[in-house]
This record gives sequence, structure tokens and C-alpha cells, in this order.
Amino acid sequence: MLTIALDAMGGDHAPKAEVEGALAAVRNYPVAVTLVGREEIVRAELDKHDRRWAKLPIQVVHASEFITMEDSAAKAVRTKKDSSIRVASRLVRDGKAIGVISAGNTGAVMATAKMVQGVVQGVDRPGLATTLPTKAGTPVVLMDVGANVDCTPRMLAQFAVMGEAYYRAIHHTDSPRVGLLSIGEEDHKGNELTRAALPILKSLPVNFIGNVEGRDIYKGTVDVIVCDGFVGNVVLKTSEGVADLIKLMLREEMTSSPLAQAGALLAKGAFAKLKRRLDHTEYGGAPLLGVKGMCFITHGSSNGNAIKNAIRVAVEFAKGDVNRRIESELTEWAESTATPTRAE
Repeated sequence: MLTIALDAMGGDHAPKAEVEGALAAVRNYPVAVTLVGREEIVRAELDKHDRRWAKLPIQVVHASEFITMEDSAAKAVRTKKDSSIRVASRLVRDGKAIGVISAGNTGAVMATAKMVQGVVQGVDRPGLATTLPTKAGTPVVLMDVGANVDCTPRMLAQFAVMGEAYYRAIHHTDSPRVGLLSIGEEDHKGNELTRAALPILKSLPVNFIGNVEGRDIYKGTVDVIVCDGFVGNVVLKTSEGVADLIKLMLREEMTSSPLAQAGALLAKGAFAKLKRRLDHTEYGGAPLLGVKGMCFITHGSSNGNAIKNAIRVAVEFAKGDVNRRIESELTEWAESTATPTRAE
């Protein structure tokens, strides 16, 4: 059975959300979960939910420290050597778990995963991917969304390969459409980075469709979109803000008058479906693609449902052998673009 190491102390609602998610996951999926954190706290939380939890494929591994959202990521990674995220990453490095999931300090989680677990061969820098809904009903993967604020054209190419391999494994699509986020579809549009990256992306062993614009993100006409972490993080945070605004405006309009309330009651099912489509907890967190094993980062405010779905996607990631695909395709690309040496 596959085992996931779960940072039980990372999120805003830790360890309640982590325990809820772990219990739901082991009851629904073929997976075991190792909860990492202060043992007495985690065990007490488990007892609140199910005193028979010891009969489930769940174990607890003690970590005396944890990293808060207020901690400096760089300092905490250096000084808190027995933190829950570090102990969880060690379990992956030592082969006792296939991957780690955390709702903790994003910077600290990324730094720890890179340092402790290491990087897949052929990857310069791991990238953070996120899944967004589209009007076509199919998801779109956006990468990078904050792991690397400054990128090189080569890094964008690697993001394309990693994002495409992840999409194929998780969303079961044979040839995902890959696009480069720019300010116009024409090849000459964009900044120095996108113009330099375009010919490299065209050389990749992926279904690259060229430049795409911001308005294409939610159309469903592209499956994987690559960009640097600065742009990707702005897109992500803006999208979250717009989604919150839409939900707020709908709520206000539905309660503005008795007639509106009656109409809202009739449309209750449709509104429930809309809420579900906009709900980040359904998408299973953001994978840090390019690290050995796996690392999934969820929202700090994640509830039990978000944790459960992160575990579900991690299992699909492992079954899809994503890291082997990434390494193989990056090697294939490197060999195809290598300059042949001239015989003396």
C-alpha cells in the first residue's frame, strides 16, 4: 500500500483538518497515511474522531517542532531541524513514504522539499503547479505559480515538460495542449523571456500550441500554461479574488429582496454546482513538480476535504509515474537538441 507523509502541524486548522482528511482518505482510497507532528497532540485529535483509528492504515511520527506562517522560511528551515515538514520530507527521502503533503508555510515547504528530498535529474528548479477550472469543464494546469519569481527560458521549457507529464497522469489525456502565457498570440509579442522561450518550447516533445493570452486561461482551449512564478502568482491570487467576489455578489443579490430569495431557492442546485466548481478544496493542492518523490502544498486554510483530495491526487501522481516521465522526457529533449561533436 502506498504511504503518504502528512505534515499534521502546518495548516491554519492543524491538526484538526489534517486528521479529518487523513481519516477520510484511508477510508476511501488504497493508501496509508503517516501523520507527522507533536505525537500527543495528533493522537488526541485522532481519538476525538475515531478511537478505533489504530485499526486503520494510519500511524503517527513525532516531530518536536513546527514552522508557523509567521516564521521566516529561510531561517526556520535552517534552525527548526525537527520540524514536522522536515521530518515528513525525511520519510520520503528514506523511502518510508512516497510523498509529502503540507498546508504549511509555502516557502518553508518548498525549500525543505528541495533540500531534503532532492531534485529529479534534468530539472534546474522545481516549479509549483495549480489546477484551475474552465468553462469547457476541463481543468487547466498553470505553472509556475510562485516557486521561481525569476526564470530563464530553459526553466519555462522544463515547466512545460513537467506540467504536461502531470496533466497526462492526473487528468488522463494523451496529448495535452501546452501554451506559453504572453500578451498576444503572435510570436513577436511578449517580453524578452517569452520571446526567448518560444523557440525552445517549439522544440519540446509536447503538443505545444504557441502563445496564449490571459483570457484563454478559463476557456478550456489549452490544458497546460507555462509562465514565470511572478506572473503565475499574480494570476492565481487575482483569480482567487475574482472567485470570492463572484460568490459574494451572488449571495448579496440572492438576499436583496423576497423575490430574489424565492428565485435563489429555485436555483439552489445550480448555485451549489457553481460553488463546487469554484471550490479550491476539490483540486487536491499544488504539486511542486521536479522534486524527488512528491510534494503537494495546499492552502493554509485547507479543511479536511482539501487534505483528502490532496492525498487522492498524490496517489494518482504515484500511479502515473510522473517523475519517471519527467526525467525521461527531459533526457529525450536534451539528447535531441545536443550539438553533435565534430570528429577529429
